[in-house]
Amino acid sequence: MTAVLVEAGPDKGAIWHFGQPNHEQRDLFAGKGWADLSHRGLLSITGADRLTWLHALTTQHLENLTPGTWTDALILDANGRIEDQLFLVDDGTTTYIHTEKERLADLIIYLEKMKFMLRVDVADLSGTHTLLRAPGLPDNLGGPYAILPIEDRDATIEAFNSVATQVGTWALEAERIAAGRARLLLETDHKSIPNELGFLNKAVHMQKGCYRGQETVAKVFNLGAPPRRLVLLHLDGSMATLPNHGDKVFTQVTPDNPEAKEVGFIGSASRHFELGPIALAVIRRNTPADIELIVDGVTAMQEVLN
Repeated sequence: MTAVLVEAGPDKGAIWHFGQPNHEQRDLFAGKGWADLSHRGLLSITGADRLTWLHALTTQHLENLTPGTWTDALILDANGRIEDQLFLVDDGTTTYIHTEKERLADLIIYLEKMKFMLRVDVADLSGTHTLLRAPGLPDNLGGPYAILPIEDRDATIEAFNSVATQVGTWALEAERIAAGRARLLLETDHKSIPNELGFLNKAVHMQKGCYRGQETVAKVFNLGAPPRRLVLLHLDGSMATLPNHGDKVFTQVTPDNPEAKEVGFIGSASRHFELGPIALAVIRRNTPADIELIVDGVTAMQEVLN
């Protein structure tokens, strides 16, 4: 089968699909799909202080992270806005992280600045390691994942192909969108805080100590009213094309709502093999959950996620 590549966005250059996206999605959801994620940014943290250091820098409780257990975390700015989204695993001596490729250089610069006198070393693994989405039922992080040395790549792919089908990012994104998992650079903008996007008690551990931006997270949590919310949109199936990232979302004009109002933006969209065209959108929290919305002239019904 001929691979079709992603032409734009954070997955640019990755395999989008192999010509049968619905079959790829079925295989993925059945635990019989694997994917090449070598376009993702990879880094490692070594040193005796690595977990306590990452615990202090991120929103996640990492001090006693069990070896082999994947988790996710965010890095926030001083005002609680989301800067980075990390997916981590520790093997007892090294913490491996994958993140968005275009954020990798800035992330490494930030981590290097925060080392101080601690026993930690940061390394860019882009030229030495690769990331694969391993066969298995989808988990709540988009995995299972496998980070491995490049010299082991071919043998691992051969093993994966013996038990599973290679799928593209279309299948992965359809699964992520249907599950309501926000992604950096897509569902986030310069104003995004964790409370809006379903990260609390997931990538954000609500019982841990101080980290940069915690004051905003705690304040908004206690008030219970973040300005926006993440929703799953079920789009009119008659549409020929999907909305693009950043497309504006409006309210539908009705007798009770005579003027369309802009209420948010599209993060990402996909065609799901069972649900049809779906999208994640970030909209104003005061938007009634039972009204139809409009995206590029197409109607959409909301499913509130948080």
